[in-house]
Amino acid sequence: MGLLRIMMPPKLQLLAVVAFAVAMLFLENQIQKLEESRSKLERAIARHEVREIEQRHTMDGPRQDAALDEEEDMVIIYNRVPKTASTSFTNIAYDLCAKNKYHVLHINTTKNNPVMSLQDQVRFVKNITSWKEMKPGFYHGHVSYLDFAKFGVKKKPIYINVIRDPIERLVSYYYFLRFGDDYRPGLRRRKQGDKKTFDECVAEGGSDCAPEKLWLQIPFFCGHSSECWNVGSRWAMDQAKYNLINEYFLVGVTEELEDFIMLLEAALPRFFRGATELYRTGKKSHLRKTTEKKLPTKQTIAKLQQSDIWKMENEFYEFALEQFQFIRAHAVREKDGDLYILSQNFFYEKIYPKSN
Repeated sequence: MGLLRIMMPPKLQLLAVVAFAVAMLFLENQIQKLEESRSKLERAIARHEVREIEQRHTMDGPRQDAALDEEEDMVIIYNRVPKTASTSFTNIAYDLCAKNKYHVLHINTTKNNPVMSLQDQVRFVKNITSWKEMKPGFYHGHVSYLDFAKFGVKKKPIYINVIRDPIERLVSYYYFLRFGDDYRPGLRRRKQGDKKTFDECVAEGGSDCAPEKLWLQIPFFCGHSSECWNVGSRWAMDQAKYNLINEYFLVGVTEELEDFIMLLEAALPRFFRGATELYRTGKKSHLRKTTEKKLPTKQTIAKLQQSDIWKMENEFYEFALEQFQFIRAHAVREKDGDLYILSQNFFYEKIYPKSN
């Protein structure tokens, strides 16, 4: 006997397809609503936590009007560039904050927009400088550099950052948008379902892997001026270099993250005491890894490197790397393959007038 085949009439097939499409749209809409509800809940929880901390400080008694101790008045801003191991580093700050007695606050901007409105800039500067209950404080978020001096504040925060090889950063971000990472594996990503590799994207001239997408680390360091976000601007790169040297306490590179952490612990122990050991042994040192990431071919890399935008971003990366390695060379010594922080290498003498 032959197999009995049941054929669905064409009209019913069309209705089934339409019904399936409607069901998928409905599910997409419900998922979007759930994500929006989750974001609202996170903001509500954050506001509640802030009120609790302020109430706790009030119950403990108001702080004196006198100036805070220098270390207690310290604020660090880590305006993290996406996909530069920023989550790995930030988790160290979270793990140490209770032990080292400081506050960690995430700067969550709408749609991760790195440029603040003028009024938000004023609010942010006011919060950072006058919010005594949150000092000492470690602020982190995907926000471009903001010059506090133009707002007339007496004491500016300490800026730190980490940058990465521009192509490696773009490849990581490309796959992150499609496959997410092992930090929140169940979260639906914006490009989920797109199976196209980075190599295929570059070969086809896709927008998600275009050279213009490399233009990110320079504007993050350049700041809030319009020219900073003008792709390929030489002025923006020069300003980013100036800010890196003059406005940032330390800028590390993803490829040498442990050394960056070691230098911070030596220079700013108020925040980073115990950070190096935690990074080496802690379970969260490499917490966030982009999944399904495929390394690009030499042909893909060579094609991107023909772009003037890559040349500028790479020049900035090499500039930052050279500066970091210069600082490291004067702060550590190598022995048996390990790095050791130098002890104090200066002292005072010939102090006059002589005390009796």
